[in-house]
Amino acid sequence: MLSRTASELYWMARYLERAENTARMMDVAFTVSMMPNNNVAQEELSAQLKISGNYDLFRSKYDEINTHNVMHFFSLDESNPSSIYNCITYARDNAKSVRGKISSETWEAINVSWIELQAIKKKGKIWEVNAFFDWVKERSHVFRGSVYSTGLRNDAFRFIRLGTFLERAGNTARILDVKNQIVRQDQETETIEYYRWNAVLKSLGAYEAYREIYGDKITPEHVAQLLILREEVPRSIRACLEAISEILSGIEGLVGKVPKRLAAVQYARVKYGDSHHIFEETGLHEYLTDFLNRINAIADSIHFAYMEAV
Repeated sequence: MLSRTASELYWMARYLERAENTARMMDVAFTVSMMPNNNVAQEELSAQLKISGNYDLFRSKYDEINTHNVMHFFSLDESNPSSIYNCITYARDNAKSVRGKISSETWEAINVSWIELQAIKKKGKIWEVNAFFDWVKERSHVFRGSVYSTGLRNDAFRFIRLGTFLERAGNTARILDVKNQIVRQDQETETIEYYRWNAVLKSLGAYEAYREIYGDKITPEHVAQLLILREEVPRSIRACLEAISEILSGIEGLVGKVPKRLAAVQYARVKYGDSHHIFEETGLHEYLTDFLNRINAIADSIHFAYMEAV
């Protein structure tokens, strides 16, 4: 496979996963921001800007951090590279370049999302915020379903999945890290802390899984265990790393030795890790910061090995 084709398939999937992740984060942020405590709302909205790394860009464009501005910035603002509008547009551009490598149903799933998004943008404002975020998540599910249902199990399929899980792993770590820091600094009641961690679980589609494994009482330690160490949870760091390591091992050739080694080492670190090491020996923030550095190194090595023209 040509390096350019691999790159376009990989980024097509990353952008669509990024759009869904953004929708999940903002859906929960919108809900929490509706709480009567203004400080909580301000912290929640600011957290989304920090998670995405776009805080400075937002402040350069908007005078105030409020619900309307933040929602527009992440949804339809073309100046924000990580906005849902731009992510779906970038994904379609990549998909258009590799139509011969994806099924017609996968192309239609992406193209229909883009067409419907143009109609939404023409209105200039999202009137039903929760419905919009549900639409983004639904379109992402349609894309993945078409890939799994109609795609050949070849390298094109592997690079699509690789982009999905790399994007998802980093997103899970960023959400968990920022939310943990907010809760630790917050002097509010246990009720607000409960709702914050509840929001984390729902933003990652893991609320029902948490209830089944740990019961009703939500604690930071159990949330972190679930989202880092539990292989049964689709958006956990361990599940993503397992998938990344497996996908890379299925790509033939000698050029991918470095990313395969880095992914295998990081997967082993998480697979054989435990809560004591994370919380007592390292600290959750330090652990997640180190993980983000490592997942970025894996992504860089994948780019160098497979996507740079030779």
